[in-house]
Amino acid sequence: MYQSSNCPIIDPEFNCQMYGRPDSDYQQFQWRPNNCELPRFDGLEFLLRMRGKTVMFVGDSLGRNQWESLICMISAAVPYSPTQIIRRDPLSTFNYLEYGVSVSFYKAPYLVDIDAVQGKRILKLNDISGNSEAWKGVDVLSFNSGHWWIHRGGLQGWDYIESDGSLYIDMDRSVAFERGLRTWARWVDTNIDRTKTTVVFQAISPTHYNPSEWSAAPVTKNCYGETMPIIGGSYPAGAYPDQMKVVEEVIKGMQSPPYLLDITGLSELRKDGHPSIYSGELSPGQRASPDRSADCSHWCLPGLPDTWNQLLYTALFY
Repeated sequence: MYQSSNCPIIDPEFNCQMYGRPDSDYQQFQWRPNNCELPRFDGLEFLLRMRGKTVMFVGDSLGRNQWESLICMISAAVPYSPTQIIRRDPLSTFNYLEYGVSVSFYKAPYLVDIDAVQGKRILKLNDISGNSEAWKGVDVLSFNSGHWWIHRGGLQGWDYIESDGSLYIDMDRSVAFERGLRTWARWVDTNIDRTKTTVVFQAISPTHYNPSEWSAAPVTKNCYGETMPIIGGSYPAGAYPDQMKVVEEVIKGMQSPPYLLDITGLSELRKDGHPSIYSGELSPGQRASPDRSADCSHWCLPGLPDTWNQLLYTALFY
């Protein structure tokens, strides 16, 4: 639907062709649901239907992956339309000036707040007030969270967890995720006027670090070298992230549940779609060690996130 060379917003970590990926078939596959045909994404129609409105992705780098994909998909339809981009932390916004449409990304990997206290990062499972002010008045809110809750060691984003007034060095990660997500759910139910704002929650995006999940005799240690999707309609290992059970349970208990953009199953089939070692973030030494350095959690652009946005487009307009 677009070329990476024609979409300068793509970050280096998602721009696999620019950083040496030798194959390109992963850009051509299209998800086809059973018993129906998805409408083709029309960037101009998106702008016309959303004229004067705002779309915001809120979450971690998988949300940023999808945000950049949507901008590329829309921009391909109106290549000469004037635009403006404002990149800041935590909020970045891409404006289509002719249509009054803004598409934003707000970085909040846990959705709930993190505060710095005496040099320590405190993950506050009961507080979302710091992040949520930026989300009010938006016409379409798409949330995601999940991956950062399981990081450990140097990748862990907090030093202490605060829950119900107590500090913890650690706790069961599924329990922490559920408590944080329930704080988010209460905020949405209390603060979002659902007659004015469409709320979407993106299901958990799977990773492909364990080839034994899809191959009886794996020849690699992760997604490196994978160039074809899994053939068939289901993931061989039947993997279903435990976090999705938390998401479904929390959403079920909401007064006004958001639309669940369930991309988990179809994304599990796409072991071929990750940046692997073809990321601008890697040094030559890292590229030479794919067993340790391959990125098998994010997605190349163009690629799978375009399918997520086709599903979002369908959910919004059809």
